[in-house]
Amino acid sequence: MRRAQRYSEVIGWFKANVPAPKSELHYDSPFQLLVAVVLSAQCTDKRVNMVTPALFEAYPDAFSMADASVEDILGFIKSISYPNSKATHLSALSRKLVADFGGRVPEDRDLLRTLPGVGLKTANVVTSIVFDNPVIAVDTHVFRVAHRLGLSDGKTPEKVSQELEKNIPAEVRATAHHWLILHGRYTCTARAPKCASCGLTAWCKYYSETTGLSTK
Repeated sequence: MRRAQRYSEVIGWFKANVPAPKSELHYDSPFQLLVAVVLSAQCTDKRVNMVTPALFEAYPDAFSMADASVEDILGFIKSISYPNSKATHLSALSRKLVADFGGRVPEDRDLLRTLPGVGLKTANVVTSIVFDNPVIAVDTHVFRVAHRLGLSDGKTPEKVSQELEKNIPAEVRATAHHWLILHGRYTCTARAPKCASCGLTAWCKYYSETTGLSTK
């Protein structure tokens, strides 16, 4: 199967079966989403959602968090993975948001990446969800699903992101991030993919290779 056809069929299936996917992180503002995404690195959304209500009650915006000490922030996020480094990043990025952007989260992906603790994946997640920018964030789930479906052969998240953005129409890229991440989280899992209940096996490279059945 040609890759262009594979993309077309996979996108068509998601459009028909998962028409309105959304982030599972809880937030009420672009700043809160940014904080939640930083906290979600190598941590589950479920755990992040357990921590952020109290954190956001204490520090609902960049101004309030910028006034907090690293130790204050750390007290709220101790159960998160790598709490010390994340507390340091949240403190520093809040101060930079206040100093350089008037407390507002910038829409531009490159400007977002100037914030401490914000890499390409985090910038893509925030700009795609909040500003509907036509970018695709690649985490471990998206990386895995893109390779298994045969959508990308990229060796790094950056290469996979570039390939997905090249082949997925701009108007559905923000949605495609959620399609792929949720599919990887609940169906195309790392250790035991649920191929028997997956609607994408007809076009899946991994399924074809592991079962010996040809795709359409």
